[in-house]
Amino acid sequence: MSAESASALPESAQRVAQLLQSLGHEHPIVILPQTGRTSAEAAQGLGCEVAQIAKSIIFRRRSDDAPVLVIASGANRVDETKVAEIVGELGKADARFVREMTGYAIGGVCPIGHAVKPVMLLDEDLFQYDTLWAAAGHPHAVFRLSPQQLAAMTGAPVADVALRVSAADRAPE
Repeated sequence: MSAESASALPESAQRVAQLLQSLGHEHPIVILPQTGRTSAEAAQGLGCEVAQIAKSIIFRRRSDDAPVLVIASGANRVDETKVAEIVGELGKADARFVREMTGYAIGGVCPIGHAVKPVMLLDEDLFQYDTLWAAAGHPHAVFRLSPQQLAAMTGAPVADVALRVSAADRAPE
């Protein structure tokens, strides 16, 4: 991405563009015409499956108030019990905590470049796809990458973090 095109991005996305460039990432940041705050909105704007959205969910670890970032497939709901078994008891993270710990607003939390290094986990289901899309620091900004690139950029362990609902537990249609 050229400096000229990066300067047209919102400030938080400019920071991500510079970080991606320093990592040698070859794909530019894409600005969605509509918001990408939800996985469904982002997928619709990109023309991809919801499951290809690498959504960033922030929790607060109760023992030390550390940020916990789970990067999950957009099609999955995060199973907080599974995550807590790996990283410790979780609490909710409000918008202020998310902004202070990551440097990003909710809906635009990038997997990299945080104000405070989070405890991280990657959803194993992301590895079913060749191409993923992740937030680039702003609710309208995303970037393309592979699951392997995501793992390399974050250094995060891969885990089963998805809530699995059995057929017996589903409500009748």
